[in-house]
Amino acid sequence: MTKQTDQDARKKEALNYHEFPRPGKLEVRATKPMATGRDLSNAYSPGVAEACTEIAETPDDAFRYTAKGNLVAVISNGSAVLGLGDIGAQASKPVMEGKAVLFKKFAGIDCFDIEVNESDPRALAEIVAKLEPTFGAVNLEDIKAPDCFLVEELCKKKMSIPVFHDDQHGTAIVAAAATFNALKVACKNIEDIRIVALGAGAAGIACLKMLMVMGAQKHNITMLDSKGVVHSGRNDLNPQKREFAHETEMRTTDDAMAGADLFLGVSGPGLLTRDMVARMAESPIIFALANPVPEIMPEEARATVPNALIATGRSDYPNQVNNVLCFPFIFRGALDVSASEINDEMKLACVEAIASLARETASAEVGLAYRGEKLVFGPDYLIPKPFDPRLLPTIATAVAKAAIESGVARKSLNLRDYQQKLQGEVFRSYSVMRQVFDAARASKRRIVFAEGEDERVLHAAQALSEEGIDTPILIGRKEVVLSRLEREGLSVRPGREFELVDPENDARYRDYWMAYHAQMERRGVTPDLAKAILRTNTTAIAAVMVHRGEADSMICGTFGQYRWHLQYAAQLLASNDLHPIGALSPVIVDEGPIFVADTHVNIEPTAQQMADTVIATARHIRRFGIEPKIALCSGSQFGNLDSHSGRVMREALELLRAQDIDFELEGEMHSDAALDPELRHRLFPSGKLTGKANALIYANTDAAGAVRNILKSVSGGLEVGPILMGMGNKVQIVTPSITVRGLLNIAALAGTDVSSYG
Repeated sequence: MTKQTDQDARKKEALNYHEFPRPGKLEVRATKPMATGRDLSNAYSPGVAEACTEIAETPDDAFRYTAKGNLVAVISNGSAVLGLGDIGAQASKPVMEGKAVLFKKFAGIDCFDIEVNESDPRALAEIVAKLEPTFGAVNLEDIKAPDCFLVEELCKKKMSIPVFHDDQHGTAIVAAAATFNALKVACKNIEDIRIVALGAGAAGIACLKMLMVMGAQKHNITMLDSKGVVHSGRNDLNPQKREFAHETEMRTTDDAMAGADLFLGVSGPGLLTRDMVARMAESPIIFALANPVPEIMPEEARATVPNALIATGRSDYPNQVNNVLCFPFIFRGALDVSASEINDEMKLACVEAIASLARETASAEVGLAYRGEKLVFGPDYLIPKPFDPRLLPTIATAVAKAAIESGVARKSLNLRDYQQKLQGEVFRSYSVMRQVFDAARASKRRIVFAEGEDERVLHAAQALSEEGIDTPILIGRKEVVLSRLEREGLSVRPGREFELVDPENDARYRDYWMAYHAQMERRGVTPDLAKAILRTNTTAIAAVMVHRGEADSMICGTFGQYRWHLQYAAQLLASNDLHPIGALSPVIVDEGPIFVADTHVNIEPTAQQMADTVIATARHIRRFGIEPKIALCSGSQFGNLDSHSGRVMREALELLRAQDIDFELEGEMHSDAALDPELRHRLFPSGKLTGKANALIYANTDAAGAVRNILKSVSGGLEVGPILMGMGNKVQIVTPSITVRGLLNIAALAGTDVSSYG
């Protein structure tokens, strides 16, 4: 494919993305039901008058009764759009829609994009200010300098909600975070460094002001615009540039670069030469942020000075200074405390929060999203990646805290609860799993992972170490584990944060195969076969460890078939008291968790097996702090079909009714009746189940598995598990689609006692 053909294909792809299946990138959706006449009367007339009256009496009640508190205006006049220049308001709309999409994707913030045909900055500011009743905050975007300074200044004076010009402050905050960490790597102090700033527009000036808030000294800053060095002898400077003018003999970029510690470029392509880089101070910091072509390409700069610390605005190089690391999260924190503005304290808190994340071990989700990149703090990892899920809870909490402490917040928050709420929004399983994680931290069980060489298991071991949950034991070849830990940029090491069992070199090998043989010799396993199995079968090794008391629970199944793993685990760990009862799959959907069983163990369960599954399901649901509401699901509905599944369900119901059960249960019924209380009441008014069922028990694994997969694939559900019931929490078998977060969840479940739940 020629370069031109490739460009044409990319253009076509981008245009199709914007046009199909419906034009644009946004839509408006109702957040309240609109299905009945009563809904209509509440949403509009006459019910809406009640909310209007309350707001008229108490204006701040708009945050209670309307979407204002989570609504941001993205406003532009299109005078400085990306690298396209002054293309006008209407042509800027795709960019503003894109900005709104990013707000929603990364921080759950709703936006209206507003494109205004107004080139006069004072008139534009007047228009923006008059929109205050609608919005909780304003994001100004792509307004040319110096107009943008005046527009923001006037809006901030007239409005009592945050007004934030992202081209200035977003770039400045992310660049400042990268500088903060680059100085740590270079062992330099911000008060001492010489800074050369090439580009004196909105972003360049904002970056310098942010660096000064951090401690940079104005007399150490040399600014250059298109006419050269900004110095006190020039009479063509606007007020923003004049602030950085001082007496100097320097006139060109070449003059300024001698001995510079930090180059900050927000100008144009190729304006920094290799000779200029060579004249910089030791361990130079080069931020070449012009897009799409930077002031100097990273490979050129590094060829000149190998230890240079480099950032660009491009995603195909390390250290991308990307505004998306900042603006969704600083707005989230500001909105949630009803801040009147975004002040320097909040910006600095954002800088420090972004910088601190890069110094931590990269999250598992980021590691898997950016496979092949070494995400370890250092020259090529100065700032976190945009898809790091920790950005929202970390930055928004820091910003909210700064707003409260600096006095611009109109409401206070319990910051610990707030951070946990945000974690629940990022990790959908967090709120459901919180009680389980708390119990796991208290129990400190030893968990052995059979597939210890799997990258997901290694990331889970890192997370377990950081969370203080359980004591991981990994089975895997030492050289493979060490190599993959290094490749993934993980800090945990065998013998320190986790125990390693190497199947090819472990002093307990003889003890292990003999223990296995002792259990299996009357089931056709010879000594030689036992030796072979215990050298190669990591599931069997893990089961032996639990059998011998060297681990409390095992986790396996990241590859292979569920029942294959179950066979080896049950060989050693099943007994008269413990035996596999069923697999329970909690699937988290928008309305909350739905528990589905039996998804993997009993292909065609008997009535007694079904009854055992129901009892175990109720016990496990209570581990999540939820009261069970269980429906027995079948093709038969309350006895209307004499089918096999109907008969099994009816018999199971009789067995359960004969026991002293302490949870809601009803059956047999269709799945829609289980989830629709009104339909169920019409069909069977005397039923014992109230509200929606939260557990669906099916008569075979085909049906249970299909529902599980549909909830995941069609409804966007997130599975926690499956949970193997009946084995006293000694064994948990995952599926090959398991994520790192899923492994962490199942480890927490394996790390808690089930018996206390009934």
